Amino acid sequence: MNDFPISKITARRFIMGKQGLWPGRRFSGVEGTAAALHQMDAVQLDPLNVIARSQDIAMLGRVLDYRPEHLYQVAYEERGFFDYGGVLFLYPMSELPYWRLHMKRAKDWKRLKAFREEHPETMKEVLAALRINGPMGNKDFKGNKKLINSYRGGKDTSVALYSLWITGKVMITRRDGFTRVYDLTERVAPPKLDYAATEQEAEDFFARKSISFLGLMKEKRWRTVFSNYIQRKLDVEEADARIAALYEEKVISPVSIEGSKERWIVLDRDLPLLEELDAGRIPSGWQMLGPSTQDEVTFVAPLEIVSARKRANQVFDFEYIWEVYKPLVQRRWGYYVLPILYGDDLVARLDPKLDRKTMTLHIKGFWLEDDAPVSDPNFADALGKGLARFAKFVEAKTVDIDAIKPKKLQNHLQKFVGDL
Repeated sequence: MNDFPISKITARRFIMGKQGLWPGRRFSGVEGTAAALHQMDAVQLDPLNVIARSQDIAMLGRVLDYRPEHLYQVAYEERGFFDYGGVLFLYPMSELPYWRLHMKRAKDWKRLKAFREEHPETMKEVLAALRINGPMGNKDFKGNKKLINSYRGGKDTSVALYSLWITGKVMITRRDGFTRVYDLTERVAPPKLDYAATEQEAEDFFARKSISFLGLMKEKRWRTVFSNYIQRKLDVEEADARIAALYEEKVISPVSIEGSKERWIVLDRDLPLLEELDAGRIPSGWQMLGPSTQDEVTFVAPLEIVSARKRANQVFDFEYIWEVYKPLVQRRWGYYVLPILYGDDLVARLDPKLDRKTMTLHIKGFWLEDDAPVSDPNFADALGKGLARFAKFVEAKTVDIDAIKPKKLQNHLQKFVGDL
């Protein structure tokens, strides 16, 4: 079986395009928000709101007129998506029957299993309260016992709620701010989706989703990612057999990427996209509704799948570590630094913070990559437009760009943000 050879630029464009992040925003409004989420497969959720939450920054990079209420509407009002997992993601509700397998196997997580065995009455109490009272959050339970060294809550009822949620007994029905409000699964999930797929159906689904979410994946990494999805360890022999079957059934195809010695895999159905991109064309389904990333930069969310967890270095040759949880003395860049996408490359980063008393957007730090086209007026215009869009999104009244250097670039950007 011959590998399909592609350039590194093709790989990069494919990974971003599959995620709806390139060549520009192709979605709009509430319906577009739902369509973008389906295109992405999932978006990671995070409570931090230094300037905007990571998930909202991610959606802003895809939806032309995005507002945070769009995400709330499609998830909690229209029930199109559900949030789940030890690492919290928002998934299409249509996937719920497959996630039942993960939920079933999560019952064996050692710490939660031990908690349930030690606190059976608390488990019964919390479930009964939800059944009688309807939607409830952590604050609605007084708790019977304070817990020490529990990552999932400071009182027994909090951990009980988490256990019920991770094992599928309850779901998040809405959020108050970012605070979870739970209810029984049968009262949250649409009836047609409130069932469990068979084990084989679920494992087959996650075999594909493991690749789909990343777009391109190193073949040798598939076993680990797939195992995490299905909550079951695979030995090398089983993994090799499953990979061979996926090739045989033409579910996946092998890919070689310029400069990489490893074999990569892609879903077979996505090969036409790679062929179009490798020929220098933009796939027909990727038409933009607004400016391209070449015309207007995009600020990339800190938990964006194309760049988070060391993927920025792999895809863009761009060093990026989210330093929000690092002590101040260990930070190289800043607290909430965002990469800047220009065209098909990450060329800079900035550290924004919103002063909500004065509604001033402060750019606390700004760093250009060595190969950034700083002298190109087109880049300066694209940066100015992207900064203005971002400032309007966070409803800033003024923008402080004194930290941006060189001075000539700062003066140029002032034309775009001086009169919001």
